[in-house]
Amino acid sequence: MSENIKSKIDALRSELHRHNHSYYILNTPEISDKEYDMLLKELEKLENEHPEYFDPLSPTQRVGSDLTKGFEHIIHARPMMSLSNSYSIQEVDEWFDRIRKALDGEKFSIVGEMKFDGTSISITYKNGRLQRAVTRGDGTQGDDVTANVKTIRSVPLQLQPGDWPEEFEIRGEILMPWEVFEKLNAERAYNEEPLFANPRNAASGTLKMQDPREVAKRHLDARFYYLLSDSLPFDNHYDNMEAAKRWGFKVSKAMRLLHSLEEVNEYIDYWDVNRKELPVATDGLVFKVNSLRQQLNLGYTAKSPRWAIAFKFNPENACTRLRFVSFETGRMGIVTPVANLEPVLLSGTIVKRASLHNDDIIQELDIHQGDWLYVEKGGEIIPKITGVEVSKRTPDAPKIQFVTNCPICGTKLVRIYGDAAWCCPNHYGCRPQITGKIEHFCARRMMNIDGIGEETAELLFDCGLVERIADLYDLTQDKLEKLDRIGEKTARRIIEGIEASKQVPFERVVYALSIPNVGETTAKRLAASVKTMEHMLSMSVEELTAIPDVGPVIAKCIYDYLRDPVCADNIRRLTEAGVQMSLSADKLAPKGNALEGKTIVISGTFTHHSRDEYKNIIEREGGKNSGSISKKTSFVLAGENMGPAKREKCEKLGIPLVSEDEFLAMINPEEGEAANQEIGQSDSLF
Repeated sequence: MSENIKSKIDALRSELHRHNHSYYILNTPEISDKEYDMLLKELEKLENEHPEYFDPLSPTQRVGSDLTKGFEHIIHARPMMSLSNSYSIQEVDEWFDRIRKALDGEKFSIVGEMKFDGTSISITYKNGRLQRAVTRGDGTQGDDVTANVKTIRSVPLQLQPGDWPEEFEIRGEILMPWEVFEKLNAERAYNEEPLFANPRNAASGTLKMQDPREVAKRHLDARFYYLLSDSLPFDNHYDNMEAAKRWGFKVSKAMRLLHSLEEVNEYIDYWDVNRKELPVATDGLVFKVNSLRQQLNLGYTAKSPRWAIAFKFNPENACTRLRFVSFETGRMGIVTPVANLEPVLLSGTIVKRASLHNDDIIQELDIHQGDWLYVEKGGEIIPKITGVEVSKRTPDAPKIQFVTNCPICGTKLVRIYGDAAWCCPNHYGCRPQITGKIEHFCARRMMNIDGIGEETAELLFDCGLVERIADLYDLTQDKLEKLDRIGEKTARRIIEGIEASKQVPFERVVYALSIPNVGETTAKRLAASVKTMEHMLSMSVEELTAIPDVGPVIAKCIYDYLRDPVCADNIRRLTEAGVQMSLSADKLAPKGNALEGKTIVISGTFTHHSRDEYKNIIEREGGKNSGSISKKTSFVLAGENMGPAKREKCEKLGIPLVSEDEFLAMINPEEGEAANQEIGQSDSLF
């Protein structure tokens, strides 16, 4: 009986591994999703009934567990080196010529590959089973992220039958597909969380999350590009990767064997255009000498192999026609011009709109109606208008003129003093300003009232139930259930969220109020200084100005906001509803001063704490968080994958880089000594 159960479990695992390979690697599913799920449920049931047959690489373990609390640092058996970069075909040609001379006339071929824009990974397999997955780190050692990598469906846990070595290492790139990236950022935007700049940052941040179950929800992908072992099946790179493909690894279909410089250049020309159709982000191509013997003879420089080079694409841009410019009023009354474009494909997504920011930008670019505009994305999420193709302009096309009245309520706009923005002053009668403030108040980083996003906020306003944020606390489940699109469950969830919001800390309440020019960091500083809303209401402009991060302009905004009759009534009603209007006891406790007077920028990903936790630590110890590097920056808390642009700016301004462990030692010497050895931050393909 026991042997029959074990055989059944093994057979189900084998079948599910095969279907997983067919679906995620070959893109040729053999069964429906429902049939796959039924097989998985059957296996889960047997494994639960027979825990003695537990296997950490079972298909049921893809969802991960909540046991990972940190990452062990692992020394790479073979260093993961960087590639030298080139930015023109001429530089690639020069590299090709150096290879030809170094090989002294010996024939050679080149393998062309996509340079995927993700986070590098090294995975070790033994006897066909995944053993360990390690990030690149500083090239010498990296983080053990095996638990997280196991959740990625395109990473095989058990290899397909084949001639794989008993033990080998395969290197690749962990990616977030464009489709997943767009959905993730849409969700973060809805919750008013900071958006990921690009899929690379999103993939890197996801891979370093502490809970594999959350990693599994992000639907990461992988591509593999290099095989290492003492017993490789072939003596050349191309055939080894073809073998890896047969074993179950997702190897790019773009990989090509090239035999001449002309073929290399044709490969560049082709992918410079066609990469835009790929479902994942790329930022270039990689060229490698195919023969492993020739690779060995060509050798390495101190930082990179001589036998390989990366070619970087220029930022993606396109020229498309301007259909019209719309003017949109935001939560704080700022009117933003938006270029509505003929749809164009950039960096894997269709771009139809791009912000023109303000009137000054329109005048600087000299945009006319019907112009052809250059739009650039460069791998970033926000499209940018970079210029006008004047030669395509229609004769006598009128210039774009900024509106003089609010496009929604018709109120005459006013220019914000010292700013390029125009603003609608009708703050309590302009629909998008009111609904925007309601949505902002309910968002996750503010009061975290689940169920009230943009559409629901507009519905509540249009039905006359919520015209001011304090009206939320007069809602009942019965009132909500009578509205279209809100059922019993949603209504109950909203009411429960409103009740729970009464326990949200005071600093988040301050941020949720939509005080002009008071963002999340300033709200924390303000709350920490004033301690209570009652005290803040009594403060003068001069007293408010003395608070760190609150200059004269922000102080005047706060002062005027608190004395506005509508805002004052809102605060009174929120207080009566039970919303927290003072700091909690633990926040009133004495703080440290290890970072007193220091302005700190956080960059990269970390092992011991999250970025938000480090921001709280900095504030707790008297320091100031900043989002940009300047001469006023005391130091940068530098984690893994710190961007090269920030690193270059630090070098230029002489700003020190402080590692995670050095920082912890500043705060708490004991914690600093207990922390693991620092990991470096360079970003590389190898």
